[in-house]
Amino acid sequence: MRALVLFSGGLDSTVLATQMKQEATETRLLSIDYGQRHAKELDHSQKVANHLGLAHEILKLPQLGQILGGSSLTDQSMTLPEGHYAEESMKSTVVPNRNMILLALAGGHALSLGLDTIAYAAHAGDHTIYPDCRPEFADAMDKALGLADWKDLNLHRPYVEMTKSDLVSLGDQLNAPLHLTWSCYAGGEIHCGKCGTCVERKEAFELANIADPTKYEE
Repeated sequence: MRALVLFSGGLDSTVLATQMKQEATETRLLSIDYGQRHAKELDHSQKVANHLGLAHEILKLPQLGQILGGSSLTDQSMTLPEGHYAEESMKSTVVPNRNMILLALAGGHALSLGLDTIAYAAHAGDHTIYPDCRPEFADAMDKALGLADWKDLNLHRPYVEMTKSDLVSLGDQLNAPLHLTWSCYAGGEIHCGKCGTCVERKEAFELANIADPTKYEE
């Protein structure tokens, strides 16, 4: 397997990048600036890439955010919801069709590099709030990417049945640099501790019974 990891610099994709480095014959990382609320995760993606010693590209398409409106992750005028992902308000963090767009970009890059796999870290905890993280979506994208070129291209999504706490446990086993990852939607100096992804992160470390290296505002 020669893999391109769609890489955010967050916990999930960092665990996947670490695993791919150990299992694939070649692993490269692709991060995408799609006009998200802040660039903090992109800064951390480079820190993780440097730590793992993996080739890393950051594709800068910030204007995408202007046409992917209606999401609190791309529209600064919208209030960022706080609390657990189970709450209805968290649906405002859905970016329209984000994963199809990002996976398509990753597919083109992977094919140009002669790679045969795109690795993507959607997990079971994402399914409730993000429709483009469901297994059905991943299956459809795997088929579409396989038809996009004469060369073989597969979508590797090993975590779609795993929980966030499962990923924390796996990351700990793999010695993934979880301390370098960034999850917070707010993008302050440290994690806010209140947005949906911070709450999920804290809960995952607690359920996994692993010390959380993250600094939170509260």
